[in-house]
Amino acid sequence: MGERWTLLDGSRLIAESLARAGADCFVGYPITPASWIYQYASKRFPQALAAPDEITTLQWMSGLAAAGHLPVTSTSFPGLALMVESINMAYMMELPMVIVLVQRLGPATGTATAGAQGDLRLVTSLVSGGYPLPVFCISNFEDCWTLPPVALATAVRARTPVILLTSKEMVMTQRDMDLDSLPPIAPVSRSFYQGPGPYEPYAATGEAPVPPFLPVGTSPYQVRLTASTHDCRGIIQHTSPEAMANTKRLQAKVVSLTPAVYELSEQQGAACLVVAYDITAEAARDAVAMLRGAGIPVSLLVPKTLWPLPEVYREVLARYSRVVFAEENLQGQLAHLLLGAWLPEGVRKVTSVGAMIPPEAIAAEVAA
Repeated sequence: MGERWTLLDGSRLIAESLARAGADCFVGYPITPASWIYQYASKRFPQALAAPDEITTLQWMSGLAAAGHLPVTSTSFPGLALMVESINMAYMMELPMVIVLVQRLGPATGTATAGAQGDLRLVTSLVSGGYPLPVFCISNFEDCWTLPPVALATAVRARTPVILLTSKEMVMTQRDMDLDSLPPIAPVSRSFYQGPGPYEPYAATGEAPVPPFLPVGTSPYQVRLTASTHDCRGIIQHTSPEAMANTKRLQAKVVSLTPAVYELSEQQGAACLVVAYDITAEAARDAVAMLRGAGIPVSLLVPKTLWPLPEVYREVLARYSRVVFAEENLQGQLAHLLLGAWLPEGVRKVTSVGAMIPPEAIAAEVAA
């Protein structure tokens, strides 16, 4: 196989990857720094709709998903804020879709052209009642290609909206890449209900607590979808035992069907673990290489599944007396998400607001 080198940004990789994985419709409203995904997807997807605003975007996506499509959108915090109610609606209706969230500096409209990693606590609390929404996070250029199909497959398997988290520098920075190095992407496999009627749209069968899907308008079945508390037939109910069991199932299916995707590089004799995600993971990889080159043993964990938290992260953290979290926000959101409001002794944070974290800052904290 030959080499085909070109300059690429993460936006093109993400959009192309989702299209090849089987996403067949892009709905969007342009917003910096997600606009390049919008621009490329509008030409690449089989169908593309320009919505008048972000509320309409999620409403249209819900209609498309209900009709059997696999819709995608891209946005940033101000757009996501407008989408929240409709995301909850799609979650309750159990509609598959992918929302690419490109983080930028906040609060509010913030600075559209400055990157950040400030939306983690938001996306892990997006659904009313605390129900988990799958959240994956891109950590390098390779992930821009390989992680979107994981997000789309999870949306299909679990019948749920999925957040694919990234940030401004990842999607707007051009880098050289050998196109021949990208692995092939197979379309996500889908199956639809083919049993006898009447069809019960929320009756889970088999090992996984996910009901078989049918698009609305599938003759001769009646397909009833609702965002209110309901029974297995989609009939609105209050707090009946069947309706409550159906509501609890929403959490069970996401927890059981969200894959644990992460990168772990452990070095023998290392007492310190560096944890980083998104664009800061690139700086962390450089910092770990610098430290190891200087004879300082150190390990690295790059979580790519950010919610629900995989149990393996707790097991990895427990092996180290010192842990350094590096993330581009003021609070150290992943550190507190993993370890609680009061961080244990031996846990340190390298944080930044309005600027990327250099590898030297991470290495200095490890060596301190």
